This record gives sequence, C-alpha cells and structure tokens, in this order.
Amino acid sequence: MKPLAENLRPQTLDDFFGQSHLLNLNHPLKQALDRQQLHSMILWGPSGTGKTTLARIIASQVDGHFAQMSAVLDGMKELRAVVENAKKFQNIGKKTLLFVDEIHRFNKAQQDGFLPHIESGLITLIGATTENPSFELNRALLSRLSVYVLNPLNTEELLQILDRALTHEQLELKDKEIKSQIINASGGDARRLINMVEQISLAQLEVLDVQSVKQLLQDKISVFDKGGDIFYQQLSAFHKSVRGSSPDGALYWMARMLVGGCDPKTIARRLLAIASEDIGNADPRALEISLNAWDVYQRVGDKEGNRAIAQAAVYCAVAPKSNAVYKAFNQAMNEAKQTSDLPVPKHLCNAPTGLMNDLGCGENYRYAHDETDGISYGQTYFPTALGEQHYYVPTERGLEIKINQKLKQLRAAL
Repeated sequence: MKPLAENLRPQTLDDFFGQSHLLNLNHPLKQALDRQQLHSMILWGPSGTGKTTLARIIASQVDGHFAQMSAVLDGMKELRAVVENAKKFQNIGKKTLLFVDEIHRFNKAQQDGFLPHIESGLITLIGATTENPSFELNRALLSRLSVYVLNPLNTEELLQILDRALTHEQLELKDKEIKSQIINASGGDARRLINMVEQISLAQLEVLDVQSVKQLLQDKISVFDKGGDIFYQQLSAFHKSVRGSSPDGALYWMARMLVGGCDPKTIARRLLAIASEDIGNADPRALEISLNAWDVYQRVGDKEGNRAIAQAAVYCAVAPKSNAVYKAFNQAMNEAKQTSDLPVPKHLCNAPTGLMNDLGCGENYRYAHDETDGISYGQTYFPTALGEQHYYVPTERGLEIKINQKLKQLRAAL
C-alpha cells in the first residue's frame, strides 16, 4: 500500500501547488518547459516544497528517458549504469534526464563524475538539495547548472493541499482551528502535512477535536538541521540580532536553535566571536562574560547553563559595539602578506650573541619601563621601508572613547 504522500503526488503542473515565482509564464524555467528545451539545473529548497515532484513533472513533459538516483543510496556504480543506458537511448534519438536527490551528499570527487556527460549532452541533470549549492557543490559542476530556489509553501497553498488530503481520506474537519493547528505543525512542509493527515486517518479517532488532534500529533518537530543551511541561517540571525543590539531578537533565535536541538556550546562559541569581532574594546568585559557563560555551561549542564549563555547574549546585545580591532587586524594581515620580505629594524631585534651585538642588533632600543610615563615616545615599530602605520581607529563608543584619547596622545609623539 502506497503512502498517502505518494498517492497525492501531482502528475501535472496544473495540480502542483506553490512555486509560482518559478512557474509563471514570464520565468525562463516555465518558458523552457513549454518549448521542451530542458537544461541542467539544481532545485534548492527546504524539505516538502516539491523538488522531487517538480522534477518528475518536468521529466514527463519531455520526450525522453527518465532515470533517478539518490545520493544517500547510490554511488558511482549506479551512475555508470545510468550513463551506459543513456548511450543506448541516444542511439535511438532519445535524451536522458537524470534526477539526483540529495545531490549535496555526493562528495566533490563524485560530483566531477557528472561533468563530461553534462558537457557532451548525454544527460540532462536535475539535482535536488536542501543545502546551499554554493557551499555543497564544486565550482566546476555549479558553473554548468542553473539554480532555482524553491520557497516554503505559504498558508494558502498548504490549506489547498490539506483539503485535498482530507478529501482523499474522507475526513471532515469542521473546526478551522484544527486545520490551523495542522498547517502550523507542518512548518511549510507539504509531505509532513500529508503524513499528519494520514496519521489522523489511521488513528480512527472517535472525536476529531483540537485536543485529540493535538495529543495525536504531539509537539511540532522544529525545522532545524544541525549541519545544514537552515542551521547556519538561524545562527546568522542570532549573530545579527546581537550585533544590532536587539536582546529580544537574540533570545528568540537562541531559543529557536535550542528547541531544534542545537548544541548550546555552538551558541557560546558564536558569542565569543561576537565579543571580539563586533564589541571589541568598546566593552572588553563582553569577552570575559561570554567565556564565563561557556564555563558555567560546562560545569552545570543544559538548564542552568543555557540561562548563563542567554545572560551573556543579552549583555553582548546591549553592549556598545566596535569592530575597530577586527578591521585593524584584517588590515594588518593584508599588509603583512604584501610586505613579508621586509627585515625587522635592528633596534627591535634581540642580541643573544656577541656577533649579533656587533652587527647592531638591539642598538638604540629604548626600554619603555625606563622612560617617562612608561612610554618610549617617538620610537618606531615598523620596518623602515614601510613606515609607521595606523590600523586601529577606535570608535567613539564605550571604553574606546578613552582608548582613542590615549592613542591620539601616543601617536602625536611619533
């Protein structure tokens, strides 16, 4: 017996819900389909947005041979078999369209196996992925593919799919709240929504009310992938909330990640990066507080430890911001790469041997602790050919206000 999701899989574009931005008459993909002039492509989007279904519909509209692989189950052996079959179909004037699900799971070397057959026109490749192609596909393959982004289904589209599934299962949900409950629990995933309807149908509940459906479905499974693109987008939202001085946004995205199963240490690590990159010397305590929060988590575990990380996140969010050190260090790194052959000035060199002393190493160096204010005013610290540089430009925020005043005094003496 086929799963309900398979029974309801659309066979034509007329029955396909969602992705109107790709399937309208003005889009190149729809125009190519109408002309039956297919090209190799990647369908990138979250689970349950119709990648596999759309690939099958595309294949059905083209007069050719359709082959399918899954990067989870198949490898180069199966690809070689597809290629041999494609050559046979080519001999009788038929093209081969190869659909590869979860294509990002092939390693970069395996991905190279598609290149000669795409270039020769032997196969037209449609790859489906939930991960960002720019990270997961090698450049050579990506340059030969068009990337189409599939969006999560909206409420209206999910409601149409829900009504279709309910009709098929001969279920009647009179309470609109139950429908909203199912749609909300689906997280924009059509397959998950249909599976929930199938679950309700198989349970044969005597009463279909909000409470019974809620108990059956239990808690919504959070849309979270610890190693995937969704994870990095949520982590990015957390980082940008802290950087943007929104403690509420920071707490929300932190909670979203934790609910989805994120390791709290990942958030603690990101806070340490934020403390140095986005706060810096405007409030050096941010680095210490973030490090302490990580230490507390290590000592007391999830519940209390998460609160410590949340405390650090809020502190970092409301702290004054400065990326002056971050920018200064990047500038210094770039300068160092371009001037790596310049010698260290002799007054900055050590002279551990008599020979080095005779060569002038350390000569004219002024020991700061012996100077007025503990500062050797006027002493230079860069290669002579480069001259003195000013990378670090403090902001007028937080502690950097005072640092800036001190630096102006120091630099004026050079």
